[in-house]
Amino acid sequence: MKKTAALFAALLSASPTVMAAQCKDTSQYADARAVIQDLSRIVAPNGVQEAYAARIGGIEQWINVRGQDKGNPILLFVHGGPASPLIPTMWQFQRPIEEYFTVVNWDQRGAGKTYTLQDPGTYADTLHIDTYVADTIEVAEYLRKRYGKRKIVLAGHSWGTIPGMQAALKRPDLFYAYVGIGQVINVRENERISFDFGMEQAKKLGNTEAVKEMQTIAPYPGDQPITRERIITARKWAQHYGGLTAYRNESSYFYRAPKLSPDYATDCDRAAVDEGNVFSLGRILPEFLATDMSQVREFPIPVVMFMGRHDYTTPSQPTEAWLKRIKAPYKQGVWFENSSHMMQWEEPGKVLTSLLQYVRPLAKDTAR
Repeated sequence: MKKTAALFAALLSASPTVMAAQCKDTSQYADARAVIQDLSRIVAPNGVQEAYAARIGGIEQWINVRGQDKGNPILLFVHGGPASPLIPTMWQFQRPIEEYFTVVNWDQRGAGKTYTLQDPGTYADTLHIDTYVADTIEVAEYLRKRYGKRKIVLAGHSWGTIPGMQAALKRPDLFYAYVGIGQVINVRENERISFDFGMEQAKKLGNTEAVKEMQTIAPYPGDQPITRERIITARKWAQHYGGLTAYRNESSYFYRAPKLSPDYATDCDRAAVDEGNVFSLGRILPEFLATDMSQVREFPIPVVMFMGRHDYTTPSQPTEAWLKRIKAPYKQGVWFENSSHMMQWEEPGKVLTSLLQYVRPLAKDTAR
């Protein structure tokens, strides 16, 4: 519990911490990583397995592409965070999806391997939501051209749903559909629901320590600014009671995943996960906290929302209400009854079957 709170506090600090890691593999997990790497090799004749830097938004950004058949539709994931790259964790859940989609993961500016490709200080002043939206659009255009597709499927997770949804609204011509996983609609409302859940559980279970700590920031968020200190206190207890991963008080499987990732094989790669998060989060936090998509009444392309029943990181209630009133060519909500915020990890089978049932049929005429 203390470790989780300390990590979250570090990630919310304003200035980056520099970790003196050598760019080589000194990990005791190297042999285990080699096994995962061998299993993950795509050997199908028409498959694709590429990882490379591309010039996006004026800087080098890292892209990972995997799929068993180049003829499948492209599914572009916009990762969460800010600056919590999906690439070092995708080995845990992604392989079955690669049979039906060419899956693209991309480390956003300030995140993961993109963080290591150049001095992040040279673009620190570009860390704004509008820039992430423009990057998402440019990555989509790049993928269409490189892989000969007319459109692609766009999916966002957590923070990634903010630039993802806005990119879909701005350039609907690029996308067959948009999939929101742990969708952010209104951040202040999310914070209120999350805090109330944590307080309710603490009182119900007689956790006087938690109640006393949360009372120091109540009412939350109320009319007061949402400071880093208040966020840490509020999120700490909501996540302790399963608001990040259902039925678990911690999510070490996720935070420790880079140790076994064949795509993050050096100490520098793994250090960049936390370094990039610290670098990015303090800069983007004010804009993130002001996010409110509740006034969007029409969506120009099919929209599918994956909602965790126990999600109190980006609570699902605002997403459900938004989906009911939105006008769209096609809309579908999918409830994950045994998930919180981490649906890809918690119910990977249902993620796959839901993508096949509700999303893949929308991606037609994928070749130019």
